[in-house]
Amino acid sequence: MTKSIEFYFDFSSPYAYLGFKEIKKYEKKYPFHIKYMPIFLGGLHNSAGITPAAFNKIKSKYMFQDTKLVANKKNIKFSFNSYFPIKTVNFMRGAIIAKDDNYEKIYVEKIFDSIWRDGLNMNDNIIINKVLKNLDLNPSIFFEKVSDIKIKDKLKKLTNDALKKGIFGAPTYHVNRKIFFGQDRLSYAIDEIKK
Repeated sequence: MTKSIEFYFDFSSPYAYLGFKEIKKYEKKYPFHIKYMPIFLGGLHNSAGITPAAFNKIKSKYMFQDTKLVANKKNIKFSFNSYFPIKTVNFMRGAIIAKDDNYEKIYVEKIFDSIWRDGLNMNDNIIINKVLKNLDLNPSIFFEKVSDIKIKDKLKKLTNDALKKGIFGAPTYHVNRKIFFGQDRLSYAIDEIKK
């Protein structure tokens, strides 16, 4: 039986993007698969009483420099999005739909790349529609689906369940009931899954 690493993420986080790119490299080398766990980071932070780095001047300045440093070190194509912060709740709901409809991997990669590689303004409906069409998705149908109360409730539940496990940010890797928070903790999660 192939082991899995639960990857808790929100497209809004540049660190989640870097973690995503790195975990995909590991997935090619080791016998495990990624279990994508979409969460709404804003809601998680609110419930956990955390102020996001984006809303703290000193932290946000550091994050801008740090993410570029990490991307360069790990040879990941990255551009800090000049439209940051990006409103991602609909994209996170879209990840749930993508899983149900079996196009999860390509969807997650395309949305992450659009925001953190290509630097697109994913707050702009015209750009969003183009990205969705490139995924062979009908934008009208997509927005209808992400507005469904069942999908909204499912994202809330995934976010609440993450908090109950002790998860407070993204990216977080969850292996053997152990939490590894931050893109720089992925190698620790890999060591855990080897046990």
